Amino acid sequence: MSIEIIDFGSFALGKAQPSDNEMKRLSTEFMRELNKNGFVYLKNTGIKEEQVFRTMDNCTKFFLLPKETKQQYARSKDSDIPHHGWYKFETERLNRENYIELKEAFNLSALTPSDKWPIKEAPEFSNSMETLFRTCEELSIRILKVLELSLGVETDFFVNKHQRMGTIINCTTLRALNYPPVRKSSLKENQTRCGEHSDFGTFTLLFQDKNGGLEVNSRSGQYITAPYIPNTVLFNIANILQRWTSDRWPSTKHRVPIPQTEDAMNTTRQSLAFFVHPSHDATIACCDGLDKYPPTSSIQYLKDIHSNLFYKESYPTTA
Repeated sequence: MSIEIIDFGSFALGKAQPSDNEMKRLSTEFMRELNKNGFVYLKNTGIKEEQVFRTMDNCTKFFLLPKETKQQYARSKDSDIPHHGWYKFETERLNRENYIELKEAFNLSALTPSDKWPIKEAPEFSNSMETLFRTCEELSIRILKVLELSLGVETDFFVNKHQRMGTIINCTTLRALNYPPVRKSSLKENQTRCGEHSDFGTFTLLFQDKNGGLEVNSRSGQYITAPYIPNTVLFNIANILQRWTSDRWPSTKHRVPIPQTEDAMNTTRQSLAFFVHPSHDATIACCDGLDKYPPTSSIQYLKDIHSNLFYKESYPTTA
């Protein structure tokens, strides 16, 4: 069993929207493949692999900085952008059954002026992250149009609810992840690089480095490898889209386990994840008329389900 590849070339970045027949074909292919595992590779999206790896290189320059330097750019819960900034090594646990995970991260969640950038220490870091954010945002809008057709909802049903990506009234985030080499002698039982979880928003776009490492829980309940495939981006359904579709498209759990070989354990792993969210005030109501879940706002859903991560009493709904 493997994750299928969809050719997105007809609606790639820089191209006009294709004919109705081609859009229908593309949306039908999305429907068929997402029904299998909730994950699919997209090729020929218009995102250049050179841009992705250049961004990873700039992220590496940041992650190699001394801990004391990186701490200056750590996220602050009291900030207007509480999820922006550095998440230090071993601070997260996405699965309560696991120990703190062996990774660090840097989140970009709003394209607003901020002092949380290491301009002096890693001068190209912020620009490469912001540029990739905008590129992924543009691709995401195109994917939303295809999903609208796949689900038979009205034109711009999803697009209109995702208009404010990159602002403080939307949780869409580009996350740079760094997994340092693993010391076997210091591993604890049930420790992992990234614990089993499903993503929180509408969908996620993931870029892995050539080391891969991701595993996906297939519909059969077995974990399968999601390897690095050149010139592709890995797409997966997240929790809000599952709710929108009354569980017709369930989000899929995935993980990054400890490597099994000595060589892999001694190798750094990198990835870039673009987590797509609706704007805070967007209404999340079942789009198939089944009313399986009561309507709620995007930010209220996140606060209700993931209160440990979305902890502010109030979030802005206007920029």
